Amino acid sequence: MSEHSAESMIGADRAAAMLGIELLGAGDGTARTIMTVRPDMVNGLDLCHGGLVATLADTAFAAACNSRSRVTVAAGFDVTFLRPGKVGDRLLAEAREVVLQGRSGVYDVVVTREKDGSMVAVFRGRSRATGA
Repeated sequence: MSEHSAESMIGADRAAAMLGIELLGAGDGTARTIMTVRPDMVNGLDLCHGGLVATLADTAFAAACNSRSRVTVAAGFDVTFLRPGKVGDRLLAEAREVVLQGRSGVYDVVVTREKDGSMVAVFRGRSRATGA
């Protein structure tokens, strides 16, 4: 990618595209993504697979980390699931930068159901700028 930005990075993200994740916006350490839970995204309990909720949050995290046009990757994350997503739910992930110091950053992401704002998961990501 010739110009590095959150938009160009997410636009080239084939995994996010496969899941139908859309970038709603990104800038200055923040980002918002959204995904509709499809029938092929549920586990054996008919609930949205936790790995896909984490992927939605991770995509918002990635966009927020890369919103300053500096190539940044994940160093790790933790996620806590609070309630399940179900088929038809539109899940919204909102990321915000907590701290950016040197090449390291910490970001919090909250995943909610769009219809009622109920919290589905909280995610804390740690980032590292590559210097590229």
